Amino acid sequence: MSEEKPEQIFFVSEPPTTPTTNQPAVEPYGAPRNAEPSPSGSETPHYVGHRERMKERFQKVGHEGFADYEMLEMLLYRSIRQGDTKPLAKALLTRFGSLAEVLGAPEHLLQEVKGCGPAVSFDLKLVSALTHRVIRSDIREKTLLSSWNKVIEYCIAAMAHEPREQLRILFLDKKNALIADEIQQVGTVDHTPVYPREVMARALNLSASAIILVHNHPSGDPTPSKADIEMTRTIANIGAQLGIVVHDHIIIGKNGHASLKGLKLY
Repeated sequence: MSEEKPEQIFFVSEPPTTPTTNQPAVEPYGAPRNAEPSPSGSETPHYVGHRERMKERFQKVGHEGFADYEMLEMLLYRSIRQGDTKPLAKALLTRFGSLAEVLGAPEHLLQEVKGCGPAVSFDLKLVSALTHRVIRSDIREKTLLSSWNKVIEYCIAAMAHEPREQLRILFLDKKNALIADEIQQVGTVDHTPVYPREVMARALNLSASAIILVHNHPSGDPTPSKADIEMTRTIANIGAQLGIVVHDHIIIGKNGHASLKGLKLY
C-alpha cells in the first residue's frame, strides 16, 4: 500500500524578474605589480600613500567617519594588494545599491562587475557569512520574544538578499529560547514548496514548544500573499493540536519586513 504523498503548498510572491546575463570576470582594478615607475618629473599617482592615510584616519575616528564606499574600499585591500580600490568599491555599490546588498549578492553576480574576480567575491561572501554568525550569536541562548528586534535583524541579514525564496524555521523551547535555526525548504524566485507535516514532524523531533516561520520575497516586497496567509493558518492549526505554538510568520524583503501576527492575519 503506497504512502499518501504529503500535500504541497506554495508561497507565492511576485513574478520573477529577468535574470542578468553572466559576463566574464576581468582582472581587478589597480596598478599592475610589475608596473614601470613613472617618468622623472611626472605626477605621483593619487593612490600612492592613500591606504596608509585611510588606515590612520580609521584608527582616529572609527567607522562612523567613513562613507560606505570607503569602508568597502578598505575591505578590498585584503583581496587587492596594490593599486586603487575606490573605483571597484563604487562600482559594486552602483551595481547593487547598498553595502548590505553587495555582501548579500551571489558570487556569480559579483563577478559580473569589472574588477571583481574570484578572490574578491570570495572574500566578500566570507565577510557576509561572518556577519550572519555574529548577529545569530546575539539571539542564541536568549528568550527570543524579549529580543524581537535582534530576531528581525538576524532574519534580514540572513535572507533579505537571497535570490531564491527559502523557508527558515526557528525552533524554540518552552522558555522561548532558540533550539535550532534551520532552512526547511528552498524554492525559486517566486515560490517555496512547504509541507506542513514535515514542519511539525521536525518540531516534534526537536521537542520544540513553539516555532517562528520566516521566508523571504526576492522581489523586495514583503507583503503577504494569499498563499502565505493560508499556509500560516494551516501550520498554526496543526500545531495547536500538537501543543506547538506558531509565534509568528515573518516575511523578509529588501524593502522591509511583515509580521503576519502583527497584521492579525492568522
